[in-house]
Amino acid sequence: MIEFTPHSMPKETGWIEVIAGCMFSGKTEELIRRLRRAQIAKQNVKIFKPKIDLRFSHTSIVSHSEQSLPSLLVTDAKEILSLSNDAKVVGIDEAQFFSQELVSICNQLANDGKRVIVAGLDQDYQGIPFEPMPQLLAIAEYITKTLAICVACGNPADKTQRKTTSAERVVVGAADIYEARCRKCHYIPKEN
Repeated sequence: MIEFTPHSMPKETGWIEVIAGCMFSGKTEELIRRLRRAQIAKQNVKIFKPKIDLRFSHTSIVSHSEQSLPSLLVTDAKEILSLSNDAKVVGIDEAQFFSQELVSICNQLANDGKRVIVAGLDQDYQGIPFEPMPQLLAIAEYITKTLAICVACGNPADKTQRKTTSAERVVVGAADIYEARCRKCHYIPKEN
């Protein structure tokens, strides 16, 4: 993981940081860590998550390790823009649940001088890039790729294994439906 040094921190400009990886790799945990540090530095922080993700809380982003920070639920990316006018730092969790519009919203926030920190799955359960994450990775100044541990063999894992046979691309769930797998142990479930 790259830590910011005094020489690498942008000055008098905004920027985008993306935290990407599979499920159970610590994306939200890392997002919370960065946002807490910004709060300690007395920066005005606004945190958002999509309304579709109500797995753990309606009022907070929550990691699988049960760390949490209060957040706002939004239906679409446009709401983030209007709700973060006074923010210096904007945190966005579960980016893969937003439309492509999130890319232009993040760009606009960064262009307005804000630090934008976005976390999300970079691949779906089939190992296909999960929009809008590829586009966010392309425009980000800082990228962190998180890895989990493969539950099948213990290797570093960057794939999300779906344990059900649903063919829907988006199925919101946690350990009941998904687990982390490495390239060797990952497979695409066959539909019933």
